[in-house]
Amino acid sequence: MTTQNLLVELFVEELPPKALKKLGQSFAGTLAESLKVQGLAGATSVATAYASPRRLALHLTDVGTKAADKPVQHKLMPVAVALTATGEATPALLKKLLGLGLTADVVPQLQRRVDGKAETLFLDAVAPGVPLEEGLQKALDEALAKLPIPKVMTYQLADGWSDVKFVRPAHGLVALHGEQLLKLYALGLTAGRETQGHRFEAAVSPVVLQNADSYATQLREQGAVIASFDERRDEIRRQLDAAAAKLGLKPIEDDALLDEVTALVERPNVLTCQFEAEYLAVPQECLILTMKANQKYFPLLDGHGKLTNHFLLVSNISPEDASAVIGGNERVVRPRLADAKFFFDQDRKKTLASRVPGLAKVVYHGKLGTQGERSERVARIAHEIVQQLRMAVYPYTVLAKDELDMLEHKAHEAALLAKTDLLTDMVGEFPELQGIMGGYYARAEGLRDGVAIAIEDHYKPRFAGDALPRNHTGTVLALADKLETLIGLFGIGQLPTGDKDPFALRRHALGVIRLLIEKNLSLELPALVKAAVPVFGELIQDPSAALTTFLADRLAVGLRDQGYSAQEVDAVLALAPARLGDVPRRLEAVRAFAALPEAASLAAANKRVGNILKKVEGTLPTEVSAELLKEPAEQALAATLAELGPKADALFEAHDYAASLQALAGLKAPVDAFFDDVMVNAEDVALRNNRLALLGRLHAAMNRVADLSRLAS
Repeated sequence: MTTQNLLVELFVEELPPKALKKLGQSFAGTLAESLKVQGLAGATSVATAYASPRRLALHLTDVGTKAADKPVQHKLMPVAVALTATGEATPALLKKLLGLGLTADVVPQLQRRVDGKAETLFLDAVAPGVPLEEGLQKALDEALAKLPIPKVMTYQLADGWSDVKFVRPAHGLVALHGEQLLKLYALGLTAGRETQGHRFEAAVSPVVLQNADSYATQLREQGAVIASFDERRDEIRRQLDAAAAKLGLKPIEDDALLDEVTALVERPNVLTCQFEAEYLAVPQECLILTMKANQKYFPLLDGHGKLTNHFLLVSNISPEDASAVIGGNERVVRPRLADAKFFFDQDRKKTLASRVPGLAKVVYHGKLGTQGERSERVARIAHEIVQQLRMAVYPYTVLAKDELDMLEHKAHEAALLAKTDLLTDMVGEFPELQGIMGGYYARAEGLRDGVAIAIEDHYKPRFAGDALPRNHTGTVLALADKLETLIGLFGIGQLPTGDKDPFALRRHALGVIRLLIEKNLSLELPALVKAAVPVFGELIQDPSAALTTFLADRLAVGLRDQGYSAQEVDAVLALAPARLGDVPRRLEAVRAFAALPEAASLAAANKRVGNILKKVEGTLPTEVSAELLKEPAEQALAATLAELGPKADALFEAHDYAASLQALAGLKAPVDAFFDDVMVNAEDVALRNNRLALLGRLHAAMNRVADLSRLAS
C-alpha cells in the first residue's frame, strides 16, 4: 500500500471564538480516528490539528491510497435449512447468497462448522479495502456531523435554491494526498487546492497549495496566517510577556481570555496602550473585567499585583505605523472605564443597609421566595453555625466566648447585607463582581473590616482551587450561604441530574466540604443540616437524607481526585465521620496502616469478623466471660485485646489516628491463631455467645478510625 501525507482543510467565515479550540480538536480528531478505523492510516500516523478564525484543518502522516483487504467470515444458516437431503441449495440459502451479491456457484465453497448445537454453513471471503477517496468522504461526513457546534445557522448556496446548515458559511474545501488532489465534497463544496490567507496582509490570493506538507509554511509565508492554534497562542504569550517586560510589568494571567484572543486573530501583533491614571481610583476588578470582557485587552499589573494604567491589545494587523490602531483602542476603552467610574460613584451614594428593603422585590426562586427572605435564612443558619461552634473541643478551632459573641453579631450583620450589591449599578452591569463590590462599598461607608471582608468572601470558594474566606465571619457566612442554597433547592426537588446542574449544586457541595475540612471547624455535618432545615419552615420537604448522601458522594469524588485510592476513601467514609475535618487525618492513618506488614492479614480477618457478626440473629452478645475462654487461642486474643485496646482508644480520643491503628498491629498473631484454632459457632450456646462477644469487641476496636475490611483485596 502506497502511503503519503494527507491534508484536509475547510475554509469558512469567522468561527465563534469561544468554540474554536474545541471545533478544531473535534474536526481533526474525528477525521484521523475514522481513517485509522477504516485502515487507511496506521496507529503510528501523526495527526496535526489546525484551527484559525477562518479554517479547520488536519494534516495526517502515512495515509494509504487504499486500505488493506480483510478476510471476513459470513455466518449463513444451519445446514438443515440451507441444504436439501441431496445436498442442493434451498431457496432460503439462495436468497441469503443473493443478498451478499453471490450466486449458487459458491455453494461448493461453503464450510460446515459446528455452531452451538447445530451444524452451520459459513462463507469465508475477502473484503476489499476501502479506497482513500471513499473512506475520506465517510470520515469527513462523520467529522462534520460530530462537530460541537454551539449554534447552527442556515445559509443559501450560490445556486440560489439549496440551503446548508452549519456553524458558519463555508467557502472552500481542500483535500490533498501528497500532491494529488482528491475528489471530496462537503457543504455544497468540491475540494480543490486553493485556500485564502489573511484578509488584509496575504502576499498572494488565493494561496495555491503545492502539497499536503507545504500547508502551514505556505499559509505563514504567502498567506500571513499562523494556522496552528497552539503556535498562535504561544506567539501571543511570547509577545505579551515581551511587551510587558519593557515596562517592568506583567500581563494578567487568564487562559480563557488567551484562548479567545487566539481564536480572533490569524497573525497576532501585540501593541501597548494606556488610559488616564484617574480611572485607577475605581476598584481594579471593575476595570480589569471591563477591559477583558468587553474589549479582550490584557491589563498590566505591577510587581504587587496592582493594576496600572497600561494594557496590551492583540491586533490582527501589523501596520508600519501602529499609532492609529493604538489611538483608536485607547479611545474605545475610555468610555468603558468612564462607565465603570460612574457606576462606582453612583453606587456609593446609597448605603448597603438602605438597599436591604429592595431585596424583598428581587425574586430568588419561585418556590423559595425573594432575596430578602433568602438573606434572613442565611442569617439564621449562620446563627446555628455559631451555636455549634460554642461546643468546640480540641483539636478543632476554638474561640473564646467573647470572640464567639462578636462573631455571631458580625455574621448576622454581614448576612443581611451580603446580597445588597445585587441592586447596585456595577453588579447589574457586571454580575461577576457580586460580593466583591459589596466588600468595596462596605469599606467605603465605614463598616467594620471584618464585616466587609465577609461580604466580599461569602461566595468563596467560587470554583475548584479558589481561595477560602479570610476570616471567621466570612467562613461562617460562606458556609451558611452554601447550605441555604443546597438545602433549599434539594428541598424543592431541584437536584442535579447527569451532566445538568443549572444551580451549580456540585460546586456548592464541594465548597461546604472544603470549608469544613480546610478550616478544621468543630462542626458535624449531619447536625448542621438538621439545624438548618427548620429555617425554611413549610417551604420545603426535609432533604437531609438525600443531601447527606450527595455530599458524601462529592466528598468521595474529591478525595479520589486528590490521589487517595478508592479503597482508602471507602474505608474512611464507610463510617460516615460527622466531622469532615477528621477525614484527611483518618485517610493518612489508613494509608500508613496499609503499609504495615500486618495490614493485609488484619484487614482480611476484620472482613471475616464482620461477615460472622452480620449473620448473628437477634442482639449481639456484649459480655465476655473469662471463665468461658476455654481455648488458649481465645485466651491469648482476649488478653492482647485487653492490653492494646485501651491504648488504641486513648490514641483515638487524642485524635492520633495513625498511632491508634498502628497500636492494633500487635493483634495479628492472636487473631490468626484464633481463626486457626477456635470454632466460633460452637454447639454450646454460652461458648458461642462468649466468642461472638469477643469478636464484637475486636471488631469495634479495629474499626474506630476506618472500616479496615474495605482494605481487604
